[in-house]
Amino acid sequence: MSDFKDLVAIVTGGASGIGEATSKLLLSRGAKVFVFDVNQPANPINGITYLICDISNRLEVNKVVADVAQNGLDILINNAGIGAIGDVTAGDDAEWHKVLDVNVVGTARMSAAAVPFLRKSKSAAIVNVSSIVATDGFPQRAIYSASKGAVHSLTLAMAADHIREGIRVNCVVPATADTPWVDRLLEQALDAKAMKESLIARQPMGRLVTADEIAHAICYLASPLSASTTGIGLNVDGGVGGLRIPPK
Repeated sequence: MSDFKDLVAIVTGGASGIGEATSKLLLSRGAKVFVFDVNQPANPINGITYLICDISNRLEVNKVVADVAQNGLDILINNAGIGAIGDVTAGDDAEWHKVLDVNVVGTARMSAAAVPFLRKSKSAAIVNVSSIVATDGFPQRAIYSASKGAVHSLTLAMAADHIREGIRVNCVVPATADTPWVDRLLEQALDAKAMKESLIARQPMGRLVTADEIAHAICYLASPLSASTTGIGLNVDGGVGGLRIPPK
């Protein structure tokens, strides 16, 4: 399939995990892919351009987006994000500001920088990465849930704001995924093994979602083949959000 042939895409947080899987899939389907990340990838993919960019720095975002988009921009995947564990009493103001600044304002910064260029594209699409914690309550995720709830709402607002400019805006809504990002969260747990088992147990499919599965959903929403799809949250959650399966 070459539905992204000659299209230019930016993927934030693309050096690993979901962003890496998405970048690889976009490339395989014909896109010219630019990855924005604060880290260089451990195993760079031939054909992808990697750029160091901190999405919490507006001047840096504006400069790097403008450099990439000087010859056109069609797709923005807002995937970069950070996590947090704990209830509302656990995080201090600094942690709240840090998570919201990266996950929410970072998504807005990237989108604000990209929109002037996306307006010129006939296949303009933005896909944000939300989370099942935006729509379902989970314990020990207060800060992260607040940030992803804001990303979900921001997606709908942006879809409404830019629909008449020909820019589609959607989000994917994953459940817990088997990625390095989740591994880092597990490292913070008192009992990582027990925590991982509990994460798997709450997913009706009996396993974690894979990065590739989420990448395919992202590419569906970004593809010109879904030209009438905007303002939705596409769950890739193994049934967490919609199913109530009794334990065995």
